[in-house]
Amino acid sequence: MAPRIATFLSIALSLWTLVAAESIPKTDYDVIVVGGGPSGLSALSGVSRVRRTALLFDSQEYRNGPTRNMHDVIGNDGTPPAEFRALAREQILKYPTAHIKNATVKSITSIGTDAVTAFSVVDASGRNYTARKIVLGTGMRDVLPDTPGLKEAWGKGIFWCPWCDGYEHRDQPFGILGNLSDVLGSVLEVNTQFSDIIAFVNGTQTPDGEAQATASHADWKEQLKAWNIQIENRTIASIERLQDGETHQNKTTDMQFDKFRVHFTTGEPVERSAFITNFAAVQQSSLPSQLHLNVTKEKIVVDASSMRTNVTGVYGVGDANSDGSTNVPHAMFSGKKAAVYLHVQLSREDSASKVSKRTGLSQRELEKEATRAIGRNLEPQWEKIQKRN
Repeated sequence: MAPRIATFLSIALSLWTLVAAESIPKTDYDVIVVGGGPSGLSALSGVSRVRRTALLFDSQEYRNGPTRNMHDVIGNDGTPPAEFRALAREQILKYPTAHIKNATVKSITSIGTDAVTAFSVVDASGRNYTARKIVLGTGMRDVLPDTPGLKEAWGKGIFWCPWCDGYEHRDQPFGILGNLSDVLGSVLEVNTQFSDIIAFVNGTQTPDGEAQATASHADWKEQLKAWNIQIENRTIASIERLQDGETHQNKTTDMQFDKFRVHFTTGEPVERSAFITNFAAVQQSSLPSQLHLNVTKEKIVVDASSMRTNVTGVYGVGDANSDGSTNVPHAMFSGKKAAVYLHVQLSREDSASKVSKRTGLSQRELEKEATRAIGRNLEPQWEKIQKRN
């Protein structure tokens, strides 16, 4: 009798699984977006415009948070990042299917299949939410040295993107902070804006450091000499702010006048007005690791045509992904691209479900049939259930 029970339950539950697999899961939202920067907001806007239900989680940690103003963003040149985000929220929330929650996501777990995806999302308070698709716009975090004065000036005269911040300090005494092997790359980016450039390589001009520079550019010495770049190899002790460009600026000419003094462990200090940096950046969130996403060189690997990751139903957008650009226009572009693709994918799943939908017994009904079958011949029972389906 026991084998009959096991066999029938196995058949019944297999049938129930088949029925469930062809059904669209009931979730709280169609999409959950993690990240409240430009990429996440763009994704939320995109799916809301086509009336997909969506929830965006905003941890309120932003890579460009310390920056005074955004630049090279058409229609928003000079806008403070916080104002940009606030206006974006206001405009997006006019769509009734869009929702935003200021909270940090602690975990995301797949509860669906590759054919019909679904995810469970838990925030820092322990509350659970479900969605059919996930968009990660979780961003990057710059790994700054512990040099006194550096973090306090980050985004305010010391920056990593010459398109975002360089123009406001043009033609001023300029510095490059980073390893010797990265100096030439920075020079090639900033040479049209600055001519008085000192590279502060912080003790990395060693035989090994020069070998690394040569491996990247065999003629790096000749190129730096051609651009009249000075190399300062002393160890940096601190960076002292002498003047704040927030209060010392010319709005007519769009100039900011920061001023810093670089102190070394030996010798006299050197003054500069602004710096570009070459420091490492890492994933801001642990969610890519939790989800077992492919990550290469600290970037979520995505298909550039859709922003899909290796995990079905999960999309990576913004500067955290691998499609090779880190700026606000790119972030918005990638968010919109993910929104378009996942909307169509959801519709494909909905369409397939409508076409192949069939009526079947519920799991509870199947279990009742299994119980009734105890002691009976299983074949007639199996035929009976098949006729019902």
